[in-house]
Amino acid sequence: MINYNEEDGLNSSYTYSLRQDASGFLWIGSDNGLFRFDGKEFRQFGSKNGLKNIEVLSSFPLSNGEIFIAPFLNDFAYLKNGKVINPDMNGELNKIQFTYNPDYYVDGSYLYSHSTYNPSTIYIYNDGKVSRIPLAIKTKPGDNFYAFGLNMTDHMIYLFNQRDGGNIIAYDVMSKKKTLCNIRADKGTVMGRKGNIFVFKNKRSFEVYRLYNKTQFKKIKTYRAQENIDKYIIDNNYRLWLFPEEGGTLYFKESLLEEKEFSRPVKMMENYTISDVLRDKDNNIWFSTRNNGLFFIADRFFKSYIHLPISNNTSHITVIGKNDNGIYLGYNEAKCGVYHNGKVTDLVFEKNIKIEHKAIFAGGNTVIFGLTRRLFQYDIKSKETYSLNNFVLKNIVPYTPGAILLCTSEGLFTYNYRMRKYTDVLSKERIYTALPYARDSLFAGSFKDLYKVSTITRKKKLFLDGYYFTDLKKLGENLYAGATNLNGIILFDKNGIIRKINESTGLPTSQIKKIEVENNNVFWASTNYGLSRIELRGSDIQINNFTQTDGLPSNTVAGCVLSGDTVFVGTSKGLGILSVKSLMEQKKFINKKVIINSVVIGGKEIFDIRQALTGQTPDNDITFNVSFPDFTSQGKISYRYKIEGLSNVWQTSSSQKISFYSLPPGNYTFTIFGIGYNGKRSYAPTKLHFEIRPKFWQTWWFKTMVISLGAAALFMAIALYFQKKRNKKLETLYYEKKIAELELQAIKAQINPHFIYNCLNSIQFLLYKKDYRETENYLEIFAQMIRKTLHYSEKTFMPINEESEYLSLYLDMEKLRLKDLFDYKITISDKVNHNWMVPSLLIQPFVENAIKHGVAGLKDRKGKIEVSFDHDGTSLCVIIEDNGVGIGSGRQKKADSFGVKLSQKRIETFRQLFETHILLEIYDLSEKEQRPGTQIKLYIKPYENQNTSMHH
Repeated sequence: MINYNEEDGLNSSYTYSLRQDASGFLWIGSDNGLFRFDGKEFRQFGSKNGLKNIEVLSSFPLSNGEIFIAPFLNDFAYLKNGKVINPDMNGELNKIQFTYNPDYYVDGSYLYSHSTYNPSTIYIYNDGKVSRIPLAIKTKPGDNFYAFGLNMTDHMIYLFNQRDGGNIIAYDVMSKKKTLCNIRADKGTVMGRKGNIFVFKNKRSFEVYRLYNKTQFKKIKTYRAQENIDKYIIDNNYRLWLFPEEGGTLYFKESLLEEKEFSRPVKMMENYTISDVLRDKDNNIWFSTRNNGLFFIADRFFKSYIHLPISNNTSHITVIGKNDNGIYLGYNEAKCGVYHNGKVTDLVFEKNIKIEHKAIFAGGNTVIFGLTRRLFQYDIKSKETYSLNNFVLKNIVPYTPGAILLCTSEGLFTYNYRMRKYTDVLSKERIYTALPYARDSLFAGSFKDLYKVSTITRKKKLFLDGYYFTDLKKLGENLYAGATNLNGIILFDKNGIIRKINESTGLPTSQIKKIEVENNNVFWASTNYGLSRIELRGSDIQINNFTQTDGLPSNTVAGCVLSGDTVFVGTSKGLGILSVKSLMEQKKFINKKVIINSVVIGGKEIFDIRQALTGQTPDNDITFNVSFPDFTSQGKISYRYKIEGLSNVWQTSSSQKISFYSLPPGNYTFTIFGIGYNGKRSYAPTKLHFEIRPKFWQTWWFKTMVISLGAAALFMAIALYFQKKRNKKLETLYYEKKIAELELQAIKAQINPHFIYNCLNSIQFLLYKKDYRETENYLEIFAQMIRKTLHYSEKTFMPINEESEYLSLYLDMEKLRLKDLFDYKITISDKVNHNWMVPSLLIQPFVENAIKHGVAGLKDRKGKIEVSFDHDGTSLCVIIEDNGVGIGSGRQKKADSFGVKLSQKRIETFRQLFETHILLEIYDLSEKEQRPGTQIKLYIKPYENQNTSMHH
């Protein structure tokens, strides 16, 4: 049993009623206020919290979450959202007044109360309001009615005239109609009801009735107590509990719903005065007592105790053994117990000798009890006991038929219990455990090492060092399990360690006492923290841990033995007998969820967490007050939680107050699991959404507005900066263009006089020769040339077809001047659009240069000049080629003629003004193609520019 008292926070002398609400919380009425217990912490509601009367006899959880508080006579109160509301705060409560302690009936959120003696009113409490139902029960002055069994579903309350007894009366509280029932009751009878079951108590007699059709009762069982009974309780499973005046309680295993007589009750808690008993939702049992606090018995333990009671089963068991004749228990004194057919029989070897049992061997009709400094051989048939040689015994291990191994501080010995003969195997060694693994070989464990020992040569060989083995067992062929004092369980074969099983694998502790083998893949480990079942599943291991919560008398387990589906467990508080199947039905999860009692957010504690939970910066701290009412965990409760939206990392804490500080603005979800005994988790998480709101300057719209304004200001500043820079650049470009235009005009001014000068030289030459006819023709062509030159000199660009016509006119004039000294050819490729624009007067100087420096001085051949316009995919290519004398060796980048120099200046000027890139290439064909002449290539890209104002 677990006892909760002042040391645990239950600061009271008398505890009265016990109730459990829908959330699982336990509510305890006491002489020092009302207590709430969540399995880990008691919370007190007393005078400081608003109770005007702290003698709380009872409390009633209602379906709307309120707790109605019923103190000793009047001054009623209720608990709502963590706050006590008393009559000063709600005057409605002053309407409820009683002279005697009343009886109560709960229906959802409604509480009905009435006096048990001659009631005149039924008070109805609901959601802070009080109403009345008047009654007309007493019809004669001498009537003294006892009222019981109120049920508002059928509007009935039952009356019994205690003045002289008589029939039970069914009274309809709505119609005020009285109906005689079919049973009588004697004077002094006390009645109680649960559902349709009524229990009548008269002195030591108890009669149980079932109600039919509101007025018809049928007796289903009776019981007569052997002692005076103070009161009785019907628990949630319809089991009857009687509270004798001398203390303790009597429990009946049969349900009151069963129509069969009671068996003998189980007597419990004999040394305590019981006020109330509660069977909670998990079937755990709670006792409230006078002066001794609260007691708790877990469901499994209670079932083991009730359904398999063993007399004198309280001794401290230090070792356990088994054979076909029974279970043998070694105690921490010089006596033992033999369990057979539900009874433990004690065997006393030496009275009042406090030396504990270290080992028991049971084989056939022989049982050897090994105490620390004594060994006794017991014959089951003859009941005779023999004292054996005295050793400082550590362990007893089965060896061969009729023989055992004695592990002692003096060495390892064999003992033939049939012949009562000892043999030395390994002397002068401190041996704690041993195990045969071959016909003439065995393992022997010292305080820190495990050896291989030959029984023939008596020599040992170190096998595993650094392990203190407390027990060794064989699991299968060449597979062994060793229990160690500090390193858990070691699985090994004849060659070495295969695997280690410890706390990190799932054991409750790494200190193992004993191992019991179930089969080749399953074995049990006994520890000071309960019992563990280990199942080997290939490379996986399944571990189930069992404690008092699962029915063990104590968590201090000395060892266990198996018999079919039953495991017999020797503990410090007696023998536990449990079903393996029932133990293995252990659920993986706890069928409960964490309860969030309140939330402190924005500096305010909120109990009604159904409302929207919001905080605002800078009050951006939040605290969750949580509970996980899993009473079977006996306070060993922790929490695993995270805040979604903040972090995905799970955190663990045993505190019931979980706080987060300085949360940034945002929407969050608090997610929490409860962790109970053996690390079991709640079946589902509890989630709670909340929001931390930002100040207006932290909102997205404000940030967006600020960013937008900042971006706009920055954009304007940058735009203004670049506009100024652009204006300055444009101004610079404007002046540069003006300069370039002036320069271009100056170049043209230089080209035109140069051309005219050349033409005048030709005319002068013709006149000198007195060739007047040619002079006349020349002057006519010259006049056309002058007009076209003047026309095109005003244009920056001109179409290719006009350029071609101009070049033809010029070449005709030069051909006339030079007496047909050369022929020419102008070609325009099909890839070239005749309307494409080229810089005006750009090509003529190169053609002039081809005539003057190329073909004019030829003696041996007639000159030839070709001008072609082509398109190479990216650029317009103009080629001027002659078959003259050439320009010397290699590729020439500069021409010597004045016209070519001016053309190069124009090329640079076009690039600056119109981004028209013109590439000039001059080749000596004698080197390039091994033929005489010069080739000039002009690559123009782009070859037209519609964005300039200087086209026309």
